[in-house]
Amino acid sequence: MSTDVTALIAEVESAERELVLSRFTHDDAWRLGCLLVELATERDLPVTIDVRKGTQQVFHAAREGTTADNDSWVERKVRVVYRFGASSYLVGLRARAQGRDFNETHQLPLQEYAAHGGAFPVRVEGVGIVGVATVSGLAQGDDHALVVEALRSFAPPTA
Repeated sequence: MSTDVTALIAEVESAERELVLSRFTHDDAWRLGCLLVELATERDLPVTIDVRKGTQQVFHAAREGTTADNDSWVERKVRVVYRFGASSYLVGLRARAQGRDFNETHQLPLQEYAAHGGAFPVRVEGVGIVGVATVSGLAQGDDHALVVEALRSFAPPTA
């Protein structure tokens, strides 16, 4: 396993431990989505943004330069988070570190599951995963980083 991938995995795992909220309401989901749109607008990023509470889609926006294919990527990344309990980026990095193809290893259809960066679990202290915030449209590391940045500035973590 490459040290770069090992270091990246450790960094993503650390962010997932750090970014635990004290609550996550529908209004919080909306505010997080708006914050992501604001960041994307300031940087003129062609991204689709999606925030869910449970399985309910509470916020969805697509900026200029995106297509319906980005909506498909969002769905596929979200499925990975809910199935594996970790960010889609972390799940993909772990497979890569083991030299495995994620979809083949888990016998999951590529059209339904994408272990690519951009979908991040929204965790609440004492509860666990209560939602998912997703960005699609950039390189996978950049999709992931935008969600992490927004979550870091969204609310002080409890941990």
